[in-house]
Amino acid sequence: MNKRSVYVVDGARSPFLKARGNRGVFSASDLAVHAGRSLLVRQPFAASDLDEVIMGCVMPEPNEVNIARIIALRLGCGDHVPAWTVQRNCASGMQAIDAARLKIMSGESDLVLAGGTEAMSRAPLQLRPEMVDWLAAWSRAATLPKKLALLGKIRPGFLAPVITLLKGLSDPLVGLSMGQTAENLAFRFGISRTDMDNFAMASHQKVMAAVEQQNMNEIVPIISDAGQIFSADDGVRGDSTLEKLGKLRAVFDRSYGLVTAGNSAQITDGAAMLLLASEEAVKKYKLPILGTVDDVEWAALAPEQMGLGPAYAIPPLLNRHGLGIDDIDAWEINEAFATQVQANLLALNDDDFCKQVLGLDVALGQIDEAKLNREGGAIAIGHPVGASGARIVLHLLESMKRNREQRGVASICIGGGQGGAVLLSGVKA
Repeated sequence: MNKRSVYVVDGARSPFLKARGNRGVFSASDLAVHAGRSLLVRQPFAASDLDEVIMGCVMPEPNEVNIARIIALRLGCGDHVPAWTVQRNCASGMQAIDAARLKIMSGESDLVLAGGTEAMSRAPLQLRPEMVDWLAAWSRAATLPKKLALLGKIRPGFLAPVITLLKGLSDPLVGLSMGQTAENLAFRFGISRTDMDNFAMASHQKVMAAVEQQNMNEIVPIISDAGQIFSADDGVRGDSTLEKLGKLRAVFDRSYGLVTAGNSAQITDGAAMLLLASEEAVKKYKLPILGTVDDVEWAALAPEQMGLGPAYAIPPLLNRHGLGIDDIDAWEINEAFATQVQANLLALNDDDFCKQVLGLDVALGQIDEAKLNREGGAIAIGHPVGASGARIVLHLLESMKRNREQRGVASICIGGGQGGAVLLSGVKA
């Protein structure tokens, strides 16, 4: 069976809103609906013409189970458009795009809305297991003496909530937070605190320059129920300097660590949505073409080294198409941590790593940093885990269109020890 081409025809994302300790204004479905509504209203087809809606989300609220279906119905897709949610940690939005790609490529679908959303500020709090057990015993206690006896067994510690956000950003098998895995990479590749802080400062500066040059046009304004308008990413620090970054203390290893809040991605709420279509749908609705999704690679590695996921995913993706690093015009590697991106660059250009770990004959080569994250990344913008994989794909396609470039790769590390990479083609001049 011939594989059909998969086109990205349009996309939009919400502003990424930094979590500031309280519940954010928008739920995850709110964010996706605002972005999706702006995207769909400018299309020549109705929302009900979609074949499917596929969304990535890691931490939906209890009332947003199968959040993709909630989003589809709120967008007016109607009762008859199927919708389903995928979860691959930090790459959930990228996984949604891959799922849509496979459905279109096989001929099962022609027009799919795919992306990701996350309201990290609204990650649920849970009861401790001891409290759950106590409440279960309380519900079974049929007499007053039994209930009074149980009251004597409750302890203040039972009432402390389980913070699911922290649980979700830790690996249960190796007992490390994502930040601690970043420290592992800094030690392994000899990356200094100054290196990290320089990278972080540049991320903020590049985002600010992109905003000034109107190179963030995929962002659509969103409005709260109270009428408050959010039109830009609000975690970007135009006043970021090496001096200010250098004053921040290490978060994940307070005695010897180098990874700080300043050189790590921000905890953020946001959504990114893309419309993917077959050639038949493009012709039927006379749709524009932003680019094509040519291939996707998923890789796995040790969880304690999870940040190296891109270094594992990129080489087989390129090799499958007979491409080298210099054949790629533009790169996006999600900035979970400054040291994580830097470690991937060093790994791909290291003969020993590429030979012994990846099984290559020689090092893949040096990615030109002038082609990498040209408009900044998650350190300045934020990393709503369900949305980031979709954001970097969308932004890379928009960037390639502006620069009339032909090939791009978007890649992301994934908590739990995985990596994803997408090969994209731009619009031919």
